[in-house]
Amino acid sequence: MKKSAPCAKSRAFRSIQGTICMCLMLWATITQAQIKFPVEVGMKPESLTKGFNDNYYVTLMNGKEEGDGQIAEISEEGVKIFSNGFDEPKGIVFLDGHLYLSDLNRVWKVDQNGKATVFIKKEDFPKEALYLNDVAVDSEKKGIYVADMGATQYMRDANNDLWPLDSEEAKKIPQVGRIYHITLDGKISIVQDGSPLMLNPNGVGVDNQGNIMVGAFFTGNFLVTRNGKLTPLKGTFRGADAVEQDSKGNYYVSSWAQAKVWKIDGKTEEATILIENLQSAADFLLEEENGRLLLPDMLAGKILEVPINP
Repeated sequence: MKKSAPCAKSRAFRSIQGTICMCLMLWATITQAQIKFPVEVGMKPESLTKGFNDNYYVTLMNGKEEGDGQIAEISEEGVKIFSNGFDEPKGIVFLDGHLYLSDLNRVWKVDQNGKATVFIKKEDFPKEALYLNDVAVDSEKKGIYVADMGATQYMRDANNDLWPLDSEEAKKIPQVGRIYHITLDGKISIVQDGSPLMLNPNGVGVDNQGNIMVGAFFTGNFLVTRNGKLTPLKGTFRGADAVEQDSKGNYYVSSWAQAKVWKIDGKTEEATILIENLQSAADFLLEEENGRLLLPDMLAGKILEVPINP
């Protein structure tokens, strides 16, 4: 009897703990549900992440004026500008209590008050940084990957369409797109150098084994790491932008040029369109726990909610 009383108390305590945890989870779900998508955020949203206080942060490229780029914050209270002063802000992640974002040929670091400082300058890169785009947190959360698209001026014809893959113009595109890794203390290394499979890399992500994945904008290759080297999945996704993998092994890729998003079966590599007929499909955020992607339609100025299990 003397031992049963503590056990009963322990069971009661665990029960209370469980109830509190369930309430907190329910509160978090309800809080996020109060943000109703689609959300209009401003001009040319490119990428978003979840950051301070579980709010969402979106890069806005805006116009072509120097310094007119912004970060918008989406919360249950609405949309507001969180930080200013960028040129063409693109990929954004939240790591170690800060936002990190790419901006043409440099990387910024933004604190909880919206104060932005240059984290990596153009001169810091071991090779010339030409057009930085997507950003991803590494598997150990000790740094970030950044994609440099390279020489983007050679990708398109006079009508702004991508050159055919078998064209002479395609053969002239320099293989100078790269994937960099940058540690939290600012050390930079090249983890994937130029490759004919990876012309103009746009998207970069991390798979379930901690290896990089790359979306090649020009070639349309969705590249995954197999046997230590990048290998394309089946299919061609020209204009590839964001690349992600869920816990079940399925892949996701958006195409800015085709204004579509696909889900790719991790075993068969068969692709299914999740959404199409947009104005553009930029760098999405995968929220597997909520069964959705949050997708910037850049040219529409909106963040859309895309179910991943239609």
